[in-house]
Amino acid sequence: MENFAGMPAEREKPLILFGLGGVGRALLSQIGEQRSLHREKYGLRIHFLALCDSSGAVVEPQGGFTDELLAGILQHKEEGGALASHPLGQRYRSPEAVVEEVGRPGTIVVDCTASDETAGALLLALEKGCQVVLANKKPLTVVQDVYDGISRSLGDARWETTVGAGLPVIATLNRMASSGDEIERIAGSFSGTLGYLMTGLEEGRSYSETVAEAYRLGYTEPDPRDDLGGVDVARKALILARRIGWRMEMEQVEIRSLYPERMAGLSVDSFLAELPSLDEEYGARVASAATEGKVLRYAATLTEGACSVGPTAVAKDSPLGRLTGTDNLVELYSRWYNPNPLVIQGRGAGVEATAAGVLSDIVELHFSRGSR
Repeated sequence: MENFAGMPAEREKPLILFGLGGVGRALLSQIGEQRSLHREKYGLRIHFLALCDSSGAVVEPQGGFTDELLAGILQHKEEGGALASHPLGQRYRSPEAVVEEVGRPGTIVVDCTASDETAGALLLALEKGCQVVLANKKPLTVVQDVYDGISRSLGDARWETTVGAGLPVIATLNRMASSGDEIERIAGSFSGTLGYLMTGLEEGRSYSETVAEAYRLGYTEPDPRDDLGGVDVARKALILARRIGWRMEMEQVEIRSLYPERMAGLSVDSFLAELPSLDEEYGARVASAATEGKVLRYAATLTEGACSVGPTAVAKDSPLGRLTGTDNLVELYSRWYNPNPLVIQGRGAGVEATAAGVLSDIVELHFSRGSR
């Protein structure tokens, strides 16, 4: 429906946001910045019902979430404040309680947390006729039944940014499935941090030097083992496997860590100090791969019934072998794309890119129920 000026009639889309870390705050800012675009091009106005972090929530006050109020909440969070300590903040029993209290059919519940405690709220939201958008991988990688509950409502759920940030990986799998194409194998590099490390090793730098540099540059988590352990890559691989229809649990994913178990209990400083003890091992791995015309990549490999992530020697002239720096890359081998895969490559990390992907998912869901 259009107004007399030929512009789309404006419709409000109610939204509950869980998570005001880096991605959540970037999303909040981008929604404010794109209000004119959404109104003029799509007839859309995003209307917040509640903003939530792990401490509490700010529920829509009388007069609504004005731009001034949203800016104040953003500043409060950026200064290290918890929502529970905001003048309008309140504690809540659980994420489910927020959805139960303010969610209504057509509301989009957005999960920008890094918590596995939001799964129940997402399932409840779908039961209530809401829609969901996830940047959070954890609800999709707990037991298969939870994934099934979320993905069963594919028209009301989006999770594009869980693999590759803003890269269209899930969307491409969806399009391939709708054409009847059958995925046979997936390979890829799903971590910009580990891609940076592998590039450094290929260029002749030591393992310890490259990890320390990535840590200084802020490419790693505060504890680099959260990247080097490979669990985050494993979660992304599991999400892809499940999207294809390969039923699998996290325990079935083979994870080959980039540090030994003996270093797991060290403090971060002690861990960094111990890294040179691994230089010889990784130098030898790189040299061994080079003798075969290969390079080392931290790769995920998926086939039906099998999924592994870890350091892997790949042909130097392959898409994975040519990958450098922090880019992500996914190779999709299928009935139609074989022996040459469909390749998706680009920036696969960063809060701004991830938030933009979440916002795209929100706009898509706005139209999925005939909002045009």
